[in-house]
Amino acid sequence: MAKPTDEAYEYQGWPALGGPPPKGSVAWVVGVGALEGTGAATAMKFAAEGLHVVITGRTEEKLQKVAEAIRAAGGQVSVGVGDVGTEAGLKSSLDIIDSLSEPLVLVAYNAGGSQWRQSHLDMDAEFFEQVWRTNCFGSFLTMREAAQRMVDGERGGVLLFTGSISGVIARPKLAAYASAKFGQRALAQSMAREFGPRNIHVANLIVHGAIDGHRLNSAFPHAKEARGKDGMVPVELIAETFWNIACQPRTIWTQEMDIRPWCDEF
Repeated sequence: MAKPTDEAYEYQGWPALGGPPPKGSVAWVVGVGALEGTGAATAMKFAAEGLHVVITGRTEEKLQKVAEAIRAAGGQVSVGVGDVGTEAGLKSSLDIIDSLSEPLVLVAYNAGGSQWRQSHLDMDAEFFEQVWRTNCFGSFLTMREAAQRMVDGERGGVLLFTGSISGVIARPKLAAYASAKFGQRALAQSMAREFGPRNIHVANLIVHGAIDGHRLNSAFPHAKEARGKDGMVPVELIAETFWNIACQPRTIWTQEMDIRPWCDEF
């Protein structure tokens, strides 16, 4: 791990001392879909705390619904449509970020999701690559660009990854997803070692358990009832956890956190 620079020691602003980021500064949430999803909840939390949020996703209609909800609550938001698994797909969002007068200080990468096939033998090359591209490669592109802007600005910042228990334990049906999440976890660890000494807090939030959001509830409408009371992870509390991590002082930075419902087996 690199030693902190003299400039990093001398810096006495956020995030070094903890507390909330400066109001009006820019947060970027990548992987925003349905209004009831984790990405949307995270964006709405950041906006409610006074940040100008740039939201990125593939579907403009979904993004606009999230943007409308943020504006209705008095928040600031900009919309960048694009496929995060390519450099070209991030361009519109990066152009927006670079056009804003305040610096980028907080990023949450939430793109992807659990995708499975019955067997390794059912996973064709296109499926495997696409899962990796969205969950792992996209997080590299996003965080590389964000870190560059934070380093150039010499203010530091926070980079947050939405991880998964599949990034720690691999199961056959989830082989493609697990390999991508293992890679994303490695990226979070390596970036924490490189950029922590430059006043950039990097953290990976490992979600273990079913997320109480649009993706699961629409695909499996009876899942919530089957899991019983408090058996799923609310998206609003994932967003709250991200915010709490972002407000930590550098004397006690979390690099990785594991969250799960109290009744989930592990």
